[in-house]
Amino acid sequence: MRAANTPPIFINNMPDSITIANLNRPLAKPALVGYCDTFLSKLRGLMFRPRLDPDDGLLLVEKRDSRLDTSIHMFFVPFDLAVFWINSDMIVVDKVIAKSWKPAYAPKAAARYTLEIHPDRWGDYEIGDKVEFKNA
Repeated sequence: MRAANTPPIFINNMPDSITIANLNRPLAKPALVGYCDTFLSKLRGLMFRPRLDPDDGLLLVEKRDSRLDTSIHMFFVPFDLAVFWINSDMIVVDKVIAKSWKPAYAPKAAARYTLEIHPDRWGDYEIGDKVEFKNA
């Protein structure tokens, strides 16, 4: 049986899109994001896209909690992002508005997941919030 604080286990690979529910403050419309756990999908990220829709984003997934592995850059990303770092306990450990073309951002605490969404969604998640991933 899976412990209550571990992320869900998805059979037959993760879906292309998942929702990120906030368990502390339910959202009318949780973030619906692409799931990126391969090297190439994380490398591409949101680079070279002309814009980001308010209901679009990505969840970058690492194998373990780390500050270094979850750091991001904003080269070739022509728009700002709301970035949230989530640890293996599914707790938001840091957040920032990442500015277009800035060299690097790293979380203040180790994280396993990096959520990149539209800046209009900045208030959807706060440091300390518990989140849950669900099939879209």
